[in-house]
Amino acid sequence: MPAIAPALPARRGERLFVELAATAQEVREAQSLRFRVFGEELGATLKGRDCDLDVDAFDGVCRHLLVREVQTGRLVGCTRLLTDAKAREIGSFYSQNEFDLGPVARLPGSLLEIGRTCIDPRFRQGAAIAVLWSGLAAFMQLHRFDYLFGCASIPLGADDIQAAAIMNRVRRQGLTRPELRVTPRVPLRSVQVPDEVLDAPLPPLLRAYLRLGARACGEPCRDPDFGVADVLILLRVADLNPSYARHFIERLTALINSGRDECQRGSGRISDQGRA
Repeated sequence: MPAIAPALPARRGERLFVELAATAQEVREAQSLRFRVFGEELGATLKGRDCDLDVDAFDGVCRHLLVREVQTGRLVGCTRLLTDAKAREIGSFYSQNEFDLGPVARLPGSLLEIGRTCIDPRFRQGAAIAVLWSGLAAFMQLHRFDYLFGCASIPLGADDIQAAAIMNRVRRQGLTRPELRVTPRVPLRSVQVPDEVLDAPLPPLLRAYLRLGARACGEPCRDPDFGVADVLILLRVADLNPSYARHFIERLTALINSGRDECQRGSGRISDQGRA
């Protein structure tokens, strides 16, 4: 596993703290938690199922952000971070499995992709995801990233109607400029909804991103392995100074606590129980 330096300062609260994985064993802990959430709880088709792990070719080049209990050291949340430099080494970002990233990959400045985010079901009341995001904000500031991106998951519904209805609202509230749109490799089966279903409420974390300035880069990609659709979200992070980061985390936590995401999953998936 590649060395991680400089280290991310641990940010401790009353119960939880965040750190970067520093050993192969710590990465396996994250893969095990991902398996329990994605494979066992959500029924996703995963590689590594015979070992009770969620593994893929990107794990070895990513940095893994971990949330632990202070008292026990137990892992309760994780996400993985893929820098643009490491993406060049492996030949792609994770999201390129689902989208032709084109204009996003060519943005001037440095890019960070977030993915495979998940939280233990006993810790989904806001604190764990807030601590995870405090670590992410610190990582972005430390390494001076210009953009954060990843996939926010939305439920498909019968014949993809629910996803299409959600996208009606996204198109009105939060699309990027046309020149930053990406092309999904597997589009929705239905992009139209009945007249009586004009749109559907946004999942809380997708709504949080849009309120905080992130934008959807066009139409979603179907992900049959997880039974959802993924929307590529792009957030400019150049203005994430410490005071803004605190505001970001407070807003995110408040939105999480205001309602639960009916699509609890998260690649580059940005969700408190999903891949990013």
